[in-house]
Amino acid sequence: MYNNILLTVDLNEESSWTKALPVAVEYCKAFGAHLHVMSVIPDFGMPIVASYFPEGFAKKALAESKKHLDAFVKDKVSEDVHAETIVRQGTVYEVILAVADGINADLIVMASHRPELKDYLLGPNAARVVRHADQSVLVVR
Repeated sequence: MYNNILLTVDLNEESSWTKALPVAVEYCKAFGAHLHVMSVIPDFGMPIVASYFPEGFAKKALAESKKHLDAFVKDKVSEDVHAETIVRQGTVYEVILAVADGINADLIVMASHRPELKDYLLGPNAARVVRHADQSVLVVR
């Protein structure tokens, strides 16, 4: 049923993967699917903001994030699941949707929001992904 599963994680927020990662791994095992673990570095936005960062900062941040995500997957995902890592920069929900289309994802798995939010709503990125994705989206609470 599923061939490519995209899991979105924020390595700075454990709540973004503690429940979602085991679900994605189980789905991969059940369907023999390929796991794509993705992290998005937010865009700097306006050029005036980017001017406060040293030249090449974005490239270094992407490389460092990729290194950390690779280590995360090696540590947390069992070897019997074929997994690869993806790190991109931009508006979080837009990048998730673009990557999902680009890898032909059948399913996007993501956490609902950070636990310190006291409401019962989806986080803004999860809500936008759910609304606009062409793929099925599994939001893990």
